[in-house]
Amino acid sequence: MSTEIKQIPKEKFKFVQLDTSLHDVKFETKPVGYFKDAWLRFKRNKGSVVAASIILILLLYAIIVPFFSPYNTTFRDSYYHCTKPKSKFFSKFGFWDGTYKMTVNQQGYDYWAAITAPDKDGNIRSAIVKVLDKYEKTNAGRTNTYYDIILDSYLKVGYEYRFVTKEEYNNMLKYQEETGIQLLYPMVDTKKILVQGDANDANYWFEYDLKGRATRDANGNYIDIFLRDENGDYVYYVEKMGGNQYQVRVFYYDYFVYVHGREPCFLFGTDGYGQDIFSCLAVGARLSFVLSICVAIINFTIGTIYGAIEGYYGGWIDIILERISDILSGVPFIVTASLFQMHLASKVGVIGSLLFAFVLTGWLGTAYRVRTQFYRFKGQEYILAARTLGAKDSRLIFRHILPNSIGTIVTSSVLMIPGVIFTESSLSYLNIINLQSSTMTSVGTLLSNGQKYLSSDPHVIFFPAMFISLLMISFNIFGNGLRDAFNPSLRGAEE
Repeated sequence: MSTEIKQIPKEKFKFVQLDTSLHDVKFETKPVGYFKDAWLRFKRNKGSVVAASIILILLLYAIIVPFFSPYNTTFRDSYYHCTKPKSKFFSKFGFWDGTYKMTVNQQGYDYWAAITAPDKDGNIRSAIVKVLDKYEKTNAGRTNTYYDIILDSYLKVGYEYRFVTKEEYNNMLKYQEETGIQLLYPMVDTKKILVQGDANDANYWFEYDLKGRATRDANGNYIDIFLRDENGDYVYYVEKMGGNQYQVRVFYYDYFVYVHGREPCFLFGTDGYGQDIFSCLAVGARLSFVLSICVAIINFTIGTIYGAIEGYYGGWIDIILERISDILSGVPFIVTASLFQMHLASKVGVIGSLLFAFVLTGWLGTAYRVRTQFYRFKGQEYILAARTLGAKDSRLIFRHILPNSIGTIVTSSVLMIPGVIFTESSLSYLNIINLQSSTMTSVGTLLSNGQKYLSSDPHVIFFPAMFISLLMISFNIFGNGLRDAFNPSLRGAEE
């Protein structure tokens, strides 16, 4: 079999880059650095981006709210304890309006229905927002009437007795004239109250029988027992302490406006002490963030240096340092925190002793991961090549080995932040530490204080629990995204 070789004509050949000097060509695109490449890969992980956004929102909430909230940790109002959450905006649409449903008998219905007061426009406000149902039940041969009602937790406080000076009484009269809001209401003739224990309750201004049911007139209206003078006019104050003080009866919702200059409205409701949960949670979150970030930075620094020395040098250095780590890891954290609170808190404060407890053993996990990564990478060819070219130990550690380990290290350090917050919350919840004061609180303290209201007022514990749950979940997803973004072995894998 013969093969014919085709000849290509000489004219089809030509010289390329004839009389041109060849040299390296500059890249048209900008170089991508290590951190920029990590940021580009992190943005591709949508879940981590959403988690980072949630963390940022929670962080901004902790920073901004304490400066702009009308309430702070020093605010306490025992009359408004466990008040339901209310938003002025959403209350216009019939929810998040500070109301709740409850079932009452005839005595309870008469009591709540008697709490009414006009606003400055003359509109009557009532503690009972709506009656959902009225029905009868027979128990032990007795038939009782029950009501399903919606109660306003802000108006249900009703009337209260207050002691004021004569000057303040005159100021209250002046306030009524200027605003058109009735602040002072007739005093009650306590001699006509059947149950002696009800004499201090300013909401009992009506006649009632021994079963607590209101006595009504022919038109079905309440019969008042207000205090009157010789001319039959209402008495609005009673002198006390030789005339140095007046006892007056006020509608507390309007009295709150008079004292504070704003209507009571608590976005997350109030706790058992009458503190605004919205502002207290922000203050507690700010404390938790600052504490956890400080702990994470200190433990990251100690753990990275300690683990790098162990993993890089190995040998007897590694053996000695590992034994020290084993001893420290055997110390229970709760025991350490408890002992520090007992003996160190009096000298450096509660937060200082808690910081010492976290730092004493908190860096061990980071040191272990760094040590493992150094053992993994220090025998690689590129490390041997760099050492052959004369690279010093510090350069090998920080420029060649550590960047390959940064993904695991950063992940563990980031996850340390929610871990510290969760641990602090657990210690506060168990009353091992107490961060409650007039100017300070924590998420764990709010959780601890709210556990007794779990069945009756779940909002007291719901918002702190939701905050720490969102924080833990978001940090875990965010940490996984950082691990993948800072892993050099994944560079270009998504292309």
